Amino acid sequence: KVTENAKNSLASLKRENPRLEPTLAIIQAHNDHLIQEANKNFAKEVGLRVIHICLPEGSSKDEIVSEILRLNEDPNVQGLALDLPESLYSSKVLNAVKPEKDVDGLSSVNLGRLVRGDVYDCLVPPTVCAVMELLEDIGGKTVLLVGARGAEGAALQSVLQREGAAVLSCHWEAPQLQSELCRADVVVFGSSKPDDVPVSWIKPGATVISCARDLLSEKCNYGQQNNPAAEKAVGSLAVAMRMQNMVKNMERWIQSQQYRKWNLHCLKLQPLSPVPSDIEISRAQSPKAVDVLAKEIGLLTDEVEIYGQTKAKVRLSLLERLKDQPDGKYVLVAGITPTPLGEGKSTVTVGLVQALTAHRNINSFACLRQPSQGPTFGVKGGAAGGGYAQVIPMEEFNLHLTGDIHAITAANNLLAAAIDARILHENTQSDKSLYNRLVPVVNGVRGFSAIQLARLRRLGVNKTDPETLTEEEISKFVRLDIDPSTITWQRVVDTNDRFLRRITVGQANTEKGFVRQAQFDIAVASEIMAILALTTSLQDMKERLGKMVVANDKRGEPVTAEDLGVTGALAVLMKDAIKPTLMQTLEGTPVFVHAGPFANIAHGNSSVLADKIALKLVGEKGFVVTEAGFGADIGMEKFFNIKCRASGLVPSVVVLVATVRALKMHGGGPNVTAGAPLKKEYTEENLQLVADGCCNLQKQIQITQLFGVPVVVALNVFKTDSPAEVDLVCKIAKESGAFDAVPCNHWSAGGRGAVKLAQAVEKAATQKNSFKYLYSLELPIVEKIRIIAQKVYGAQDIELSPVAQSQVDRYSRQGFGNLPICMAKTHLSLSHQPERKGVPTGFILPISDVRASIGAGFIYPLVGTMSTMPGLPTRPCFYDIDLDPITEQVKGLF
Repeated sequence: KVTENAKNSLASLKRENPRLEPTLAIIQAHNDHLIQEANKNFAKEVGLRVIHICLPEGSSKDEIVSEILRLNEDPNVQGLALDLPESLYSSKVLNAVKPEKDVDGLSSVNLGRLVRGDVYDCLVPPTVCAVMELLEDIGGKTVLLVGARGAEGAALQSVLQREGAAVLSCHWEAPQLQSELCRADVVVFGSSKPDDVPVSWIKPGATVISCARDLLSEKCNYGQQNNPAAEKAVGSLAVAMRMQNMVKNMERWIQSQQYRKWNLHCLKLQPLSPVPSDIEISRAQSPKAVDVLAKEIGLLTDEVEIYGQTKAKVRLSLLERLKDQPDGKYVLVAGITPTPLGEGKSTVTVGLVQALTAHRNINSFACLRQPSQGPTFGVKGGAAGGGYAQVIPMEEFNLHLTGDIHAITAANNLLAAAIDARILHENTQSDKSLYNRLVPVVNGVRGFSAIQLARLRRLGVNKTDPETLTEEEISKFVRLDIDPSTITWQRVVDTNDRFLRRITVGQANTEKGFVRQAQFDIAVASEIMAILALTTSLQDMKERLGKMVVANDKRGEPVTAEDLGVTGALAVLMKDAIKPTLMQTLEGTPVFVHAGPFANIAHGNSSVLADKIALKLVGEKGFVVTEAGFGADIGMEKFFNIKCRASGLVPSVVVLVATVRALKMHGGGPNVTAGAPLKKEYTEENLQLVADGCCNLQKQIQITQLFGVPVVVALNVFKTDSPAEVDLVCKIAKESGAFDAVPCNHWSAGGRGAVKLAQAVEKAATQKNSFKYLYSLELPIVEKIRIIAQKVYGAQDIELSPVAQSQVDRYSRQGFGNLPICMAKTHLSLSHQPERKGVPTGFILPISDVRASIGAGFIYPLVGTMSTMPGLPTRPCFYDIDLDPITEQVKGLF
């Protein structure tokens, strides 16, 4: 009956979850094969998969605990049971089992719930279940437990008492044993009865049940003619009950895999005036342990990889677990054309999620880019937000994080090294020598690697035996014939280093005269960073890495990372970087930090994967807020036309960030220079400058409307802004088509200062959304560039240099014409000229070059002179950055 019920329950679970494969692991440290066979047979009958871990007899407690801990972390094992000698059932061993995998119900957590009466939140130990199944009505009866010690004895006593029995307990050597046996209605033996305890001591007619470890002993020969005691043994019934517990555990496991409402504990803020420095604010707040935050937002233990106390990687398996969970609302934070100081998009992003979660009680997630070390030590500083709206700890956010940029640098430079090394070897070796080295004999056997077989198939050579290739086939296989003048793949470093913008490589004698001009880019400009930001899975990332075009061969055909045989190695270097990093805001709300491509020389958005995971975690009524770099004309346009195409996600609202300072600049105010004091025009009320500069805000609203998404203007308020200036901006924004325009004070007040913005975003998200792309991918490359130039930037037309036109023709011929466009353009103006503020018109947009990121999946035209390696200013940020050698605290970061 027990087995049949368990079988039916499991069959029902499998019908609802077709891919379910429930697995019970049993650790055994004895040589009783009967118990092992009984477990296997019952599991098979019920439909469970059981794996036995057979440790040697005499194994220590530490060895058993070590095996338990390993199985605790195995996501493919949902239940864990122990079959051990009596001496090994210590609290250390029993409590090593995770409570959620404790099928035998013997951990202290499970027993505590049982004793408290939380029967729906615990599992009754199988032996106890078997005893209760064998007993009939025991209300008012006296039950004696003999030799029932430890966790099992405590569980048995608790359950019997709950059923109304009077429970006594003693051990076999107790002097009162005989008298207790004589008056007990029910006797339960927790261990084997010693021979010196006669059966005659047992009250005639009493029920006797044996729970001895010999579970398969179906008969307990206590009967005598003058003592007809009812004799029963738990036997294989306990094994069946274990399987029933496993099925119950699976029901709970399935429920745990489903979406759960957050139970988030937000951190309290006590804003000070004047507002301290960012790093002082960050250090004054005590962040939650990241494993606590992960649990609060519904992440499972095996979905989180902890990095220290405040950072964790989140595994992509979560997407499969929550695939049926509806997505939340998707909000993009963009901005007007900024000053060199930036206008606070990251701060608005953080302030908005703090307001939504901590003050509006709505699940929300911020998805931010990882900052490059270049700006952090250059001019701009970090990118964790600022004031009372930032990600903490801000020094960990801004420095190294979990090493993703370092992984990108390593992968990028491995590929760069492979290119030059391959050219050198092909220039200095015969076909035969190359073949012998590329396909060496190992232990007397020569074989192709998997990536070499794939290359042969691309060449039309369907052979797998290296000895069968013809000379012509060998030559095609070993020679990539890279044309050095067409190499587009550059080395990278995550530092602003202007002297690496043009270099010469190969000058050592060992490189045998192979010298060429090259350059370094900043690491975040690497195509691998763009791939990380746009990929949707490990498999997708691996395919994209393989497609990266690094040069052309001498016939004008593209040469890829796959041709160089390096795809697998790149994927290995990137296998951890693909997982988003979980952090938190000052108010304890969750943040994903992942990927960090620049917006002026790449597409400028955080990762698709971070957004997708966050959208599942917040639930249908929650919000995910992500940021696009620089102005809406750059970061937002690329977000819609590139990122949304890659992800398939549709944004609900755009938040357009503006400042009075930037609007005054666009209205004709003096130049704003990083590091220099602001002129009085920016610190005193000047309504005319603000009104004139709102043309840029109006243009950015119009750009947003091209994509059919509601826009809310967030005015980032500074202490020098007058109320009249703030009111004027909000009035003009609403008149220009914004759904709403809201002044925000989150920098000085935290989430409380962005509550009105949160309310406006909530309302805007309910509006009709007619999202559309700006152009069709089927259009020619030049036409797509022209559409962006005219409709977004306001250009009269475009002009391609001969080099750019040649590249367009080549990419079209090579089959890359149907990719989206990623314009590399200055962020300081709608035009290609940084000094032209406001809304320039009548200009011809010069396209100096056109390059392709085939792995990332876009063509990127270079507008005017765009450098992919920033330089350091006269006084970089690093002058103010220091380390206290006593406390090890970082100083001077902002």
